[in-house]
Amino acid sequence: MTSDISRTPTGPRRHVVWLVPVLWTLALGLWGLSRQDSVWRDEAATWQVARRSTGAIWAMLGNVDAVHGLYYLLMHGLFGLFGPGTTTLRLPSVLAVAAAAACVAVTGRRLAGFWAGLGGGLALGLLPAVQFYLQEGRPYALVAAGAGLSTLLLVSLLSAPDGPRARPRWTGYALAVLVCALLNWLSLLILPAHAATLWWARAGRGVWLRWTAYGACAVAGALPLVLFSRSQSDQVSWIPPLTWHMMIGPAILLAVGGVCALADRPRAGRLSATAVGLPLLAVPQLGLIGISLVQPLFLDRYVLFSMLGLALLIGAGLGAAVRALRPRFPRAAVLLVPGVVGVAVVALLPVELGKRAPASRVDDVLSVAGEVARLGRPGDAVLFVPAARRDTALVSPGAFAGLVDVALERSPVDSATLKGEEADPARIRAALLGQRRVLLVTDAAQVAKPSGAARDAAKAAVLAERFRAVQDRQVRGRRVTVYERR
Repeated sequence: MTSDISRTPTGPRRHVVWLVPVLWTLALGLWGLSRQDSVWRDEAATWQVARRSTGAIWAMLGNVDAVHGLYYLLMHGLFGLFGPGTTTLRLPSVLAVAAAAACVAVTGRRLAGFWAGLGGGLALGLLPAVQFYLQEGRPYALVAAGAGLSTLLLVSLLSAPDGPRARPRWTGYALAVLVCALLNWLSLLILPAHAATLWWARAGRGVWLRWTAYGACAVAGALPLVLFSRSQSDQVSWIPPLTWHMMIGPAILLAVGGVCALADRPRAGRLSATAVGLPLLAVPQLGLIGISLVQPLFLDRYVLFSMLGLALLIGAGLGAAVRALRPRFPRAAVLLVPGVVGVAVVALLPVELGKRAPASRVDDVLSVAGEVARLGRPGDAVLFVPAARRDTALVSPGAFAGLVDVALERSPVDSATLKGEEADPARIRAALLGQRRVLLVTDAAQVAKPSGAARDAAKAAVLAERFRAVQDRQVRGRRVTVYERR
């Protein structure tokens, strides 16, 4: 196995290569972090679960969302220390992407030089998919950070497989892969990506044996979660089957990565940015497509960590361009990476602004809670259609003070579920017939989907028969309608 790993730089450049991307990514992440004080339904799940006790979270994981258990426990601790809020909810993702950018930068510098590392680290935070999850109160950015760390450790081990710190690095590698899998077990797709890197770089037998042993330990540690979460597969039953148009995005990403890889001039048997970045980009994307042919699971967030491979390839392409320019245009070569990043910022400004607007998400549970607080009167009944829209009350209980949730039989905490357990249709009908005013919280017309639940049909039937709508508000993907008895 040969390598193009550059001599480790000394002086300020060694730290600039990762420090600048970290500060850059933090600036992008902190810009508009609150999204105009909006929280959408996925983040609402994090918010309301994180506010439960540890015992209540553990009980819930036995019924639902076991795949996110470690993340919920982490956010429970952070909410306990700093209090619930959009900053506490999203700042871990900002810090995680900043850490991932540092890993990309150091990996790129090791494999292709200073400018490749700097360019790749700066590029990561600008990728549209990363822009979305950079400010998201969900675990996908944390998985990306772990993937970046495990990839950096693998590169360091391939460059010095028998060094004095090899065993601690292999242990760190296995732990990083394991923690990522406990946050989202589809991140185990990084292992075949790393296997492709070992094959490309023609790693020795000893490296293969160690990688197999430590990788198997990580898989074994995550296997109980993988098997148990399969019993909760109904949670992802809403994901549509794979279609051709869903593969347009991955095809574009692979095309861009391939062009950047050509600039890096990859060769078999050489540890290069392409040997690491192209498998990291391609294998998780293709692996998820393959899995989705058996069970629909194709969501880009599940393989967000593959964007590290794209950033690494972009950095390698920029580094190659700098090397080509340097002999004849040394000043232009120095300005190339900052100039390209500046142009990218301007070109992507509509995307950057859009991702930081409430409209970038399908709904906002906080805005509709404000409407409930304005429209509701003490003693009014409140209904949620579907029942999952109860997340509004769970995130903003103060807005629902004095209102009666007439359909709810057991609270989410008591039932160890996300949305609670509702009474049977007959009891819901009877409870509604005793009310004079009802507030219905549901989806706005443009995002609403038909509900086949018998309970929701009963709610709609009673409202249509005995009540009339007197007020209606639609805001940021949610809707509040006030009904009064005829």
